[in-house]
Amino acid sequence: MNIRRLIPGEPPPMDLLLLADPSKRLVEDYIHRGHCYIGEVDSAVIGVYVLLPTRPDTVELVNVAVAEERHGQGFGKQLVNHAVRQAKELGFATIEVGTGSTGVAQLALYQKCGFRMTAIDRDFFVRHYEEEIYENGMRLRDMVRLSQDL
Repeated sequence: MNIRRLIPGEPPPMDLLLLADPSKRLVEDYIHRGHCYIGEVDSAVIGVYVLLPTRPDTVELVNVAVAEERHGQGFGKQLVNHAVRQAKELGFATIEVGTGSTGVAQLALYQKCGFRMTAIDRDFFVRHYEEEIYENGMRLRDMVRLSQDL
């Protein structure tokens, strides 16, 4: 997979971004404030992530998505590891990520890539999303926060 930064003026892959975050309003807000990277295989965009500076020396990985037909092939891990390297190259000291408490696969992925759990933001998805979100047969309520020192 070739991973590159989105070219200015190039439309972001909203279909993929909305897989990881169902709020078009929130995605459109942070996509313009962050650094968007896309993963391509044979010129087809199959993955995406966004790095969003949040505080001095800290960046957040706010959206990691892989096309559903490409799940389980290691592309998510490639994207997360690339994001960690990019954050380091950009001079950040810490990278953070937040994911749903019901996303068992995502939690495992981030920990395999060196992230450690730091906090739980209770009712995050209740407060910030108008519609209820279900994942793995459970209502998503809480966000698990993870971070990694670079």
